[in-house]
Amino acid sequence: MARDYAARCPVYPMRNAWLVAVAVLLAAQEIGAPKVQVAEELEAYPTESVELSCQFNDGGGLTKLTQVSWIWEPSDGHRDNIAVYHPVYGQSFPNVAFKDRVVFLHNSLENPSIRISNLRMSDAGRYTCEYATYPTGNEQGTTTLIMLSKPKNSANGVTVQAGTKSVVVARCEAADAKPAATIEWLAPVGGNHSTSTTSGPDGTVTVRSEYRLVPTPADNGREVICRVNQKTQKQPWVYPIKLSVEYLPSVSIEGYDHNWYVGRSDATLVCLANANPEPTTITWTAASGPLPETVVVEGNKLTVRKVDDAVNTTFICEVKNRLGSSRNQITTVVIEALEDPSSAGVVAGAVIGSLLALLLVVALIAVLLTRSRRQQRRGYPSSGDSIATGSGGSNGGDYGNKARLLFSNSGNNSSKNGTGTNNNGPIYTYREGCDATGTLTEKANDYHHHHLHHASTGNAPTAHDILLSSEMDEAERRKFDLDDSMEEEEERYDRFGGAGGGGNILPPAYHVHRGHAGEEMDVYLDDDMESQRDGSVISRTAIYV
Repeated sequence: MARDYAARCPVYPMRNAWLVAVAVLLAAQEIGAPKVQVAEELEAYPTESVELSCQFNDGGGLTKLTQVSWIWEPSDGHRDNIAVYHPVYGQSFPNVAFKDRVVFLHNSLENPSIRISNLRMSDAGRYTCEYATYPTGNEQGTTTLIMLSKPKNSANGVTVQAGTKSVVVARCEAADAKPAATIEWLAPVGGNHSTSTTSGPDGTVTVRSEYRLVPTPADNGREVICRVNQKTQKQPWVYPIKLSVEYLPSVSIEGYDHNWYVGRSDATLVCLANANPEPTTITWTAASGPLPETVVVEGNKLTVRKVDDAVNTTFICEVKNRLGSSRNQITTVVIEALEDPSSAGVVAGAVIGSLLALLLVVALIAVLLTRSRRQQRRGYPSSGDSIATGSGGSNGGDYGNKARLLFSNSGNNSSKNGTGTNNNGPIYTYREGCDATGTLTEKANDYHHHHLHHASTGNAPTAHDILLSSEMDEAERRKFDLDDSMEEEEERYDRFGGAGGGGNILPPAYHVHRGHAGEEMDVYLDDDMESQRDGSVISRTAIYV
C-alpha cells in the first residue's frame, strides 16, 4: 500500500520526504493492530439475550468497505451465515434457526453489532464478524459464545429393608447443567457412593450419584446430605435426606419387678415394640392356655387385678406389622403373701418401744444399784437396820441413814468412857430420817466415844467387832483408825485438863457451847460439809456408821 501511495505521488528528495515518513507509519499501524474489533468471549444463559459487538478500525480511511457478514460456527465445525448487511441491498438473515431472533443494532458498515434473543443452549459456538474490503480483501474478528445452564438439582431417599447386602438408600442428581456439576455426600453411616454422567444434545450434562450401604434397623431415620457444586451457583446446593429402613418388630416386655405376691393388686406388664412400618396388631397370650380371669388387656398393657396362683405362668406378647410378626415372653413367679406394710410398721414400732422401755428399766436398775453400792461404801445402813446391831427396829433408839455426833460441855471434863462424874452434860444426836422435823433430840449418856448403842440393847459393839465384820470395807477400817487416834488425843486433853484445872478444855477438833437457856450452840467446828448426788449433806471428818 505504501508502495502504491509512493508511485502515485512523485518523490522529490527535499520537498516530499515527510510524505514518505507518513506512509511508512500508516503501513506499520495497519500491520500491528487488528482492524476488526470484537469481544473475545461471552457467557449467556438460555432464554436470555446477548449482544455481539463488531467495529472496523480503518486507521487513515484508505480501506473501502463493501459488505459485512456474521458467520456462526457451532461445535461440530461447519460454518453458516446468520446475518448479512450490504449498504445497497440492506440486511439479510439466511439461517432459518436464527430468523426472527437476530437483529442489527446499527444500520452501518462501520458498526454492524447484532443482538440474539431467546438464546438456546445450541446457540453456543464461534461467531465471526467478517468484512469484505477493497483493496485488502476480507477482514474478520471472532467471538466465542459460551452458553451456561444452571443445574436442576434433586435428591431423595430410597426405602429399603434391613438386610446383609449393600443397596442404594439415597440418590442425588444435577441435571442439564453446563458446565457439568459435581456431587459429594456428607454421611456418618459409613456407606459409599457411585457417580454417572450423561451428556445432552444441547451440550448440557446431567450428573447422578447414588449412596449405598448395608441397611440395619439402627440406620432408620439417620441423615445423609447431598451437596452439589456448579459454576452458575453462588453457593453449594445442600439437601439432607433421611434414610428409611424397614424391619420386623423388635419386642420387649417391661413392668415385672419379681414381687408378685398373693393378694397384690394391679400388677402390670407393658409390651413395647420398635418397628418400621408401625405395628398393626399387639396380642397377649399365656403359655398355660387362656388368660386368667383376673387379667385385663388394654392395647399393649396387661393388668392383673388380683395376683393369685393362676398368674404363675408365662405371658407372651406378639406384634405384627406389614413385613411380619415377632414375639417376646416373660415368666411371672407368684410368691407368698407379704404382711401389710401398715401392720408391719405397727409391729416395728411396738418392738422399738419395748426395747426403749427395757433399756429405761435397765438404766434405772443400774442407777439404783450404783447408789446402793455407794451407800454401802460410805457406811450407810440400809432402810430399817439399826446402826449398832444391823437389825431392824422402830423405837427411838434407831438411827436413820447417818448419825452425826454433837458434843456439849457443861464445864466439866469428859472422860474416856463417858461415865465419869464430870460427864453429866447431855449429848445431842442428829438422826436423819428418824425425826421428821430434823431437830436435835436429847439422849443422855447414850454415846460412848464413836460407838453408837441401840436403845434396846445394853451391849454395845466395839471397834474390834466392826473391824472383823465382813461387810466393812477398807474405807471403814481407815475411819476407825482415825477414831482411835482422836480418842487418844482426847485422853491427853483430859489429863491436861484434870491436872491443870482447865475443865472446859476440849480437843482441838471440837468447839461446843451449851445450848440451854437461849445460849447459842455451835456444832462441828470445821467447815467440812460436802453435798452428795442424792441431795444429802455430810461431813468429811464426822463418823458415819
